[in-house]
Amino acid sequence: MKQTVSADEFETAYDAYSGAVYRLAMVYLGQPADAEDVTQEAFLRLLYRAPGFADEDHKKRWLLRVACNLCRDQLRGFWRKQVSELEDTLPTAPTEEQQALAAVMALPEQYRLPIHLHYYEGYSVAEIAEILKLGQSAVKMRLKRGREMLKLELEGSL
Repeated sequence: MKQTVSADEFETAYDAYSGAVYRLAMVYLGQPADAEDVTQEAFLRLLYRAPGFADEDHKKRWLLRVACNLCRDQLRGFWRKQVSELEDTLPTAPTEEQQALAAVMALPEQYRLPIHLHYYEGYSVAEIAEILKLGQSAVKMRLKRGREMLKLELEGSL
């Protein structure tokens, strides 16, 4: 297969965006090994299947879109249903951060992803709509409902 980006471009993109792709996959899948697999596959697709990019933001959004699609495929896959859950292996953080992260991870997928992309990755509503292939009004509503659910959860744990 022919590479679509140069080795230098690939390395630069990996250094810049691998963390964001991994975090998105962790939010989506909840398992470090699965998130690592998705991250690896997303960057392989960048190396061999990437379209031309208008700028670096376009490249990052494309990688996150690919990661979302890979996560969905993995969740629908046969092996996902055959695997038992492992212990939670999230790194230790201050108690408040752990509570907030646990509350975000406990949200239904449709709210968890927009919340993560907006508050952890810093994307605008328009960018989230593009990444998740939703309308901007749907993203706004999911952010609103997600915040409401988080507020109830976090107030209940205090």
